[in-house]
Amino acid sequence: MRELRLWLLGFSMLLAACGGEHWGAGEVTPVRAPVERIEVREEAQRSVEAALSVESGGKQILFGDLHVHTTFSPDGMALAMPLVGGEGAHPPADACDFARFCSAVDFWSINDHAEGITPLRWAETKESIRQCNDVAGDPANPDLVSFLGWEWSQVDLSPNKHYGHKNVVLLETAEEDVPTRPIAAPREQLGKSPIGPFARLMMAAMDWENRDVYQAVGTYYQEIAETPHCEQGIDVRELPDDCHETAADPRTLFEKLDQWGHDSIVIPHGNAWGLNTPPGTTFDKQLTPEQHDPDRQILFEVFSGHGNSEEYRDWRAVDIAADASRSCPEPTDDYLPCCWRAGQLIRERCEEPESDLCEARVRDARQNYVDAGVTGYWTVPGADVEDWLGCGQCKDCFLPAFDHRPATTAQYALAITHEPESEAPLRYRYGLIGSSDNHRARPGTGYKEVDRYGMVDATGAKTERMAKSRFRDEREPGPESVRYDHENAPLGLAKLRHMERQASFWMTGGLVAAHSTSRARTGLWDAFHRREVYATSGDRILLWFDWLGPDGTSRPMGSEIETDQTPRFVVRTAGAYEQKPGCPQSAHDALGREGIERLCRGECFNPSDTRKPIDRIEVVRIRPQIASGEDVGELIEDPWLVLPCDGDPSGCRVEFEDPDYTSEGREVLYYVRAIQPPTPAINAGGLRCTWDDAGNCIAVDPCHGDPRTDMSDDCLAPAGERAWSSPIFLHRAG
Repeated sequence: MRELRLWLLGFSMLLAACGGEHWGAGEVTPVRAPVERIEVREEAQRSVEAALSVESGGKQILFGDLHVHTTFSPDGMALAMPLVGGEGAHPPADACDFARFCSAVDFWSINDHAEGITPLRWAETKESIRQCNDVAGDPANPDLVSFLGWEWSQVDLSPNKHYGHKNVVLLETAEEDVPTRPIAAPREQLGKSPIGPFARLMMAAMDWENRDVYQAVGTYYQEIAETPHCEQGIDVRELPDDCHETAADPRTLFEKLDQWGHDSIVIPHGNAWGLNTPPGTTFDKQLTPEQHDPDRQILFEVFSGHGNSEEYRDWRAVDIAADASRSCPEPTDDYLPCCWRAGQLIRERCEEPESDLCEARVRDARQNYVDAGVTGYWTVPGADVEDWLGCGQCKDCFLPAFDHRPATTAQYALAITHEPESEAPLRYRYGLIGSSDNHRARPGTGYKEVDRYGMVDATGAKTERMAKSRFRDEREPGPESVRYDHENAPLGLAKLRHMERQASFWMTGGLVAAHSTSRARTGLWDAFHRREVYATSGDRILLWFDWLGPDGTSRPMGSEIETDQTPRFVVRTAGAYEQKPGCPQSAHDALGREGIERLCRGECFNPSDTRKPIDRIEVVRIRPQIASGEDVGELIEDPWLVLPCDGDPSGCRVEFEDPDYTSEGREVLYYVRAIQPPTPAINAGGLRCTWDDAGNCIAVDPCHGDPRTDMSDDCLAPAGERAWSSPIFLHRAG
């Protein structure tokens, strides 16, 4: 044993002496996408517009991804390690090349976690984005627009202090027109390696061929640790260039952005994702004049690789009383709280399940789970991922986020009002977008449902031993639950949240579509501010949603309209093109065979001439609160209307009106979903429940991120790919 320790010490010193490489931004491939690709797309859109009688006013629909991470993000760096399914470095230059040649999107934004962006990495990020734009050609008609930005990744274990993640996207890229530093959330854990030095040492020994990767990971976190924190309460322009700047809440983030004075938008995302969002969190505390900036928070990411944050439900993961005490709610026909499942698991371990002693243990188990928040699963020792069945999940949502949180969804946000009885009630006015939230430098991955370990954020462990030590609960099952004390018994990031169950909810992610007056950066920016944008679940569905005025005029999605007339609307939509296998020749010419395999994983956006049909149009109607205490569930009508389409691949056109609007005398908003027939999608089956006759999930077949599920298994299940329009907001005169 002494000899082994000496050997490990010597090995560690050897690796430390060798040091780790600093992974830079990489080099952008200096090749522009072919002009013919853009011309073919524009002609295809004009053909659909003619078939559906669309008067575009010179606008075109452009597709992009406003949420992309690289190995400059802490979790992106962690995902790079081969022993957890990683591929090594994927820097910002890779994201540019992927966007241009693999996914062939029209625009994208880099949004690495600011918590991991050192001054050097920020400088490298800016330069890489400029390189990507330089290759794009004429700024008035580029092949690709690359936006600069970062992610403010705030998380708190208390629902009263949790604000969630927000992407900051900047209009300009020139040095004098962007902040000197990105602004992070004070989240120290994200800046610390989820795998310690000794564990990296052992991984390097086990995977000697890739030892440089594990050394580079160590160097990455060392560089973060060596960056001093900026002093608080000082104007951003007076701070030193080389410090790490933080904002504790949205108010402070907006104040700092105001001090910089640069044009930016802030996009909330991943809001209903229960892996990070504590039970009991709601949007109410953010809808205040202090914590909301209506000029910047104009878009809401409704769908991503973390799933769907659209749909509201009345059930909750925890009950919160008037005195702020928390308890476990009873299950309903459509929801099983995980705290209740914790009690069921403990009851199954009782020698006498009906005894008073067992009943007391069951009550303790429920409360312990509630008190532990996102780490609740840890309070039941030795429980496997299968033991939790389908608890915490939305049974009837479209591709829901793991542990769906209804009070942080888009529908809830659009329905609530701050001080509704005041002279100036405050409401969210969001446009709806999709994006990928990809952490492997792959913008717009939803073009094909292939390669679970490459195109989504699926991760795990390649060996059973590593799976047990890094992700699983290795404790023996006991007859009682245990309390988890976040302060005195902290877990590593990999076990703090239930990553094993999350593995069944990673998806390829969505896209944002913009009705833009041009391909130029400013044309896109204007579309964002008009909210003339929509989300898709990944497919490039074409969608127009317009209000028809009584005088023959029309107004597009995102509009705010004052009218006393019965509103009429028209929806026009066409399905996405079916995809051909492989990549077009232009991608091969630019990246070569090795680049196609390494970056595109052998598959690119490669459309055929055949469009998928649209199955139906669903209309959602929401009447925002006009009185305190109005039940949000009664204000959200989903779907309010379902309008069938005839399956014509050339598209679908429907009209509808709302005769109730004039009699209700309140603000109403409408948005639509255009839905294609179901097709296979990665992880669309979630935990893959077996259901009994009563609709209960009685067994699960999770899509694991470790050897229990083969890495070649994409865990496909049918899903109706869709597009979500931005709302049209109507209110009466006065």
